[in-house]
Amino acid sequence: MPYEFTSELYEWSARDNWFFVDLPFSVSDAITAMPLVPGGFGSVKVEATVGHVTWRTSVFPDDKRGTFVLPIKKEVRARNSLVAGSPVDVTLEVVR
Repeated sequence: MPYEFTSELYEWSARDNWFFVDLPFSVSDAITAMPLVPGGFGSVKVEATVGHVTWRTSVFPDDKRGTFVLPIKKEVRARNSLVAGSPVDVTLEVVR
């Protein structure tokens, strides 16, 4: 089941040039409720689409934010003219 949402792009404060968007709590809760075996660091494999770019990656739980976060790689940011603070329209599907 694909999830669609809009979230603000931000740069991770612990490391330059790493950018993420937060998943809405409802999407994060739905993923947490799935019978999945989490990967390293509690990650969950997903297929994400932003604009015309679709790629496979993982979402990661962020205890401070209380939700999963999705890394937005440089190619995706460049092809969609995204900078920190930009709203990002995401379609996300868990890959089993």
